[in-house]
Amino acid sequence: MNYPRAARHSFLSVLFMLLTAVLATPGAGADEPKATPVPAAGFDWRNSVREFAKEHFRNPAWGYSHSARIHALALELAAEDGVPLDADVIFAAAYLHDVAAFPPWADPKTDHADEAARIVESMLADTGFPMRKVESVRGAIRTHMFDREPVGPEALYLHDADALDWLGSIGAARILALVDPNGGSPDGPAAVAMLEGNLASVPPRVLSPAGRARVEARRAELRQFLERLRQETDDLRNL
Repeated sequence: MNYPRAARHSFLSVLFMLLTAVLATPGAGADEPKATPVPAAGFDWRNSVREFAKEHFRNPAWGYSHSARIHALALELAAEDGVPLDADVIFAAAYLHDVAAFPPWADPKTDHADEAARIVESMLADTGFPMRKVESVRGAIRTHMFDREPVGPEALYLHDADALDWLGSIGAARILALVDPNGGSPDGPAAVAMLEGNLASVPPRVLSPAGRARVEARRAELRQFLERLRQETDDLRNL
């Protein structure tokens, strides 16, 4: 499997790629046609994309709610820095950046960010999205993971919002929601290891001034949670 660079530094990236492989449609090839969101009558393209994401992106760690959060957070961070964003680009990129983590769009041989960037044009083509902006959407999606290098304001603030969503209470909630209730993988200690990996790897990769200003509070919140969890579970032996 072609793991991203983040897989060498974060347990989370390993899990993400493994789950992408599990969720991928058996036998699906990279050249097969991809479904596209179809705009409903009377709706603009944003409503079409939002409803598509709400229907298809169901995962407690990187589903629809994650997309909605990082769209809002990217706008907040950019506003704090006084940086104007293209509203069309940041919306489309935020709501579709993880599409390749879900079947039938997942390709187990390709990093989800690269695959999503590859297919996003076909997904937006019939929605009414201003297609002259699709390359900016593609670039933002390709670099949304914290270990990548964003270019341009929409890419930067999507990248930082996505990174911050792995920290703090929401970061803990997302990873713990992945624990297998039947004792499979990941179990509780494995999820803690993922969180500790994020705690070490994510903060240095938040790049914008407004994003960096939020890092310490979220890092401290996650660190405190992990410390107390270890105290209350006999150093995870009773987790």
